Amino acid sequence: MTELPGTERRNPKAAGLARMSTLEILELMNAEDATVPVAVHAALPDIARATDAIAAAFTAGGRLRYVGAGTSGRLGVLDASEAPPTFGVDPDLVHGAIAGGDVALRTSVEGAEDDPLTGEREIVRIARPGDVVVGLSASGSARYVVAAMKAARALGAVTACVTCVRGSALADAVELPIVVEVGPEIIAGSSRLKAGTATKLVLNMLSTAAMVRSGRTKGDLMIDLRPTNAKLRSRAIRMVRDELGVDEDAAREKLEASGWSVRRAIDAR
Repeated sequence: MTELPGTERRNPKAAGLARMSTLEILELMNAEDATVPVAVHAALPDIARATDAIAAAFTAGGRLRYVGAGTSGRLGVLDASEAPPTFGVDPDLVHGAIAGGDVALRTSVEGAEDDPLTGEREIVRIARPGDVVVGLSASGSARYVVAAMKAARALGAVTACVTCVRGSALADAVELPIVVEVGPEIIAGSSRLKAGTATKLVLNMLSTAAMVRSGRTKGDLMIDLRPTNAKLRSRAIRMVRDELGVDEDAAREKLEASGWSVRRAIDAR
């Protein structure tokens, strides 16, 4: 019998799960979750290589594309959707695609991940040479994602992936594999748990560090954020106030004069 990948194995620590109290279940989940950052840390050199490729693509006019399935795909779409308000970038700079299309963001479309032809077509639609395409599949076996990565590579894009299974079809299909080996879940096969947490952590790193490396922050400040609500306008005022050493009224005036661009308000001095 073929050995099961880590994402599908049973976790011996959860053998008595049905007999545990609520607190015991939560303690087990918390203990298992605590292992995820350690697994991510082990993958940092690979994450750094992928991040540098993304930053280089941004600098050269390329873009970032996430292509995923299931929980991993949803997390890719989430990360992409947060780039414009956080970093003030064009919505097309970071794009997330998921097997099954947008309906799969709210409703499970499990069979979609087994459709390689749709994965290939999606790459033709969203990617071009010079982009970085990151495949997302916890098991590394989603045929939609694997086919998309092969198509992206043939197209001339740089390919990377985030998966939790070393030696998986996805890891083998890309140039820059990121493998976070989190081990079995407390609910066997439920990769929305540790595997999902690991994927979210890695995506945070990829997009955030690439934005920093390509000059889309000023130190730790989101100076290109879009202040579209009261909370963000208050944040913008604080940034200008602290950077320029002025009071809040003066900071607001500078922001209003610059069209609420924190970068322009600070650079204008």
